[in-house]
Formats: sequence, structure tokens, C-alpha cells
Amino acid sequence: MSMKTADFDYELPRELIAQHPARLRDSSRLLVVRRREGTLEHRSFRDLPEYVRAGDLLVINNTRVFPARLTGRLPTGGKCELLLVRRLQEGRWLAMVKPGRRLVPGRKVELAGGELTGFIEDFGPLDGERVIGLEATGGGDPLQLVERLGHVPLPPYIRREDTAEDHSRYQTIYARAAGAVAAPTAGLHFTGPLMDEVRRAGGAFEEITLHVGPGTFRPVGTEELEDHRMEEEYYEVQAGALKRILAAAAEGGRVLAVGTTTVRTLETVARRVEREGVPGRGKLSGDTGLFIYPGFEFRLTGSLLTNFHLPRSTLLMLVSAFAGRQLVEYAYSEAVRLKYRFYSYGDAMLII
Repeated sequence: MSMKTADFDYELPRELIAQHPARLRDSSRLLVVRRREGTLEHRSFRDLPEYVRAGDLLVINNTRVFPARLTGRLPTGGKCELLLVRRLQEGRWLAMVKPGRRLVPGRKVELAGGELTGFIEDFGPLDGERVIGLEATGGGDPLQLVERLGHVPLPPYIRREDTAEDHSRYQTIYARAAGAVAAPTAGLHFTGPLMDEVRRAGGAFEEITLHVGPGTFRPVGTEELEDHRMEEEYYEVQAGALKRILAAAAEGGRVLAVGTTTVRTLETVARRVEREGVPGRGKLSGDTGLFIYPGFEFRLTGSLLTNFHLPRSTLLMLVSAFAGRQLVEYAYSEAVRLKYRFYSYGDAMLII
């Protein structure tokens, strides 16, 4: 039986969309969903260690958001904007551009107050995307200038310009692998002391990488779920980390995925291991377009920590696949009723 995208819609008052991070990372609320019992508990994120058992392995996404949004001017004087989506090779990027009708191959643009020059080389694979070459106007490394002069690519539902605070708060404390244009938001709630508490409770942490792309914010545009195609994102899992994750699952410990990006990575590599076996060393890496929606068979994910997601989004569909659509609908309706904060800077949900 096919599923409809409309089945994953819900009404959300605009005032519940968090526009700023919580005052303290771990002060967010935590809605605990028990799958077997179908019950909810309303807690604080600081209570997370109470739900950790000895042997649990929390898998976190160590991708780092880079300041990928650049503003500039066309030779005609008009304004333009670029969002660097993926580095193709030295000095060349795939970028989303505005206004697309003016940024055509052959066009040159002045970026970051004139310190960067962009050359539109070709059309990209999707509407609004271009292949662009970047050069530092005065010489040097253009990537260093992007890091210094670019803007934090806040999601479109955060209706304000980025600030200095966003450079640190729209980033997990364990972010290290640069390449994402959106944060793995379930991890934004962690602090160093809270992670230590999780370890004292018997849990451990393991890192994977998935560079989150702009497709994470796009609602599904097809009527039938099966007709939707995910935008691919790059992932990387070190062989040692993969062996420890597989061992934890085999020994009866819970593999707790911190975020939907971690789930997609875990379930992608689980299927690769079934085909190719576990690498002796090195890493598993590649691009994943895995689309998870109800009916999906989870191989590695035992529990899920996540934020609240947009209607009709692939993220909401993933959560519904893991916890069950009716239970997720109930949880979201209660979160709206009790005025939880939604989306990237919002509160969290733990599904166990």
C-alpha cells in the first residue's frame, strides 16, 4: 500500500518555531517517547543520563557547519547570494544561487565585499545550482576567506540574519569535519559535562560523519512517498568505529543514534556491510540517498534522539518509520499543546 505525503502534515503555530538557541545548550526540554508502551514523559535534556544504560553506545555526527552563505554584487550592481553546497575540487564548488536568471555560465561576481571573485562555470544538476570557481581577489586561499567572511547558513524558517552567536551555537561542541551547510541539530543540546555524565551512567560515544546538505529542509513535493528522490550527502565511517558499533549491537547494547543524519549513515553502512563485509582498516565512505519512511527495516538503530521536524519532511517520515506514525502524531500534538520549541534551535525528543 502506497503512502501519501499528506499523511505527514500537521499544523504548527509560527510562534513555536525557535528563532534563537536556548540560553544554555542542555536547558532544552526533552520529550521521552516509549515505543513499546506508547507513553510520553516530559523532562529536561539534562535528564538524558537517566535514560542511559550500561553498554549503550551513542553515535554522534561530527560534521562541522561552515559559513557557506556568501553575498555579493553583479557587474550591473545588483545583489546576489550563493550557498556553497559541496566542494568539487580545489577552488571549484557546487552552489545554490540567487537570482538564478542572472547567474548564468560566463558571469563573474564580486563576493564578500570584493575579497572573493566568483566565476560561474556551468549549470548544476538541480534548478538554481551552479558550478562556480572561487578566487581570492588579492591572492591566497579562497577557503580561508570563506571561513572568515561567509555567513552561517541558517535554515529558512529562522527569519533573521545570522549573528556572532550563531557561529558557535549552530554547531555541536564536537564538530570537527567541515562540510555541512546545516547542523545535525539533535547534537546541539550536548555540553561537555553532560557527555561526562552519560559516560558515568555506563554509556559511550562513537563518531560518524555525514555532511548535511540543503535538501534536509526541502519538503517532499511528490504526492506518493515512493516517487520522492533524496539528495545525496557524503558520509564517512572509520573502520574502527564501525566495528565498535557493530559489536555494541551484537552484544545487546542499545545503539542510540543522535540525530536523523546519524540514522541514515548507520543504516547505509549496515547495508554496505551486508554486501561487502567489514573493512579491516580505513573507512567506509560515499554518498547516500537513503530515504527512510514507514515500512523501513532498521538494522542498527536501537534508539533515537532527535529534534522536532517540519511537516511533509523526510526527517519527519524517518522518525515516523522508527516510532510509528500514530505515536509520532500523538507526540507532536502534545508538543504543540505544551508549547515545545520546534526545529533547529528547538527542543528534543528521545525515542526508546
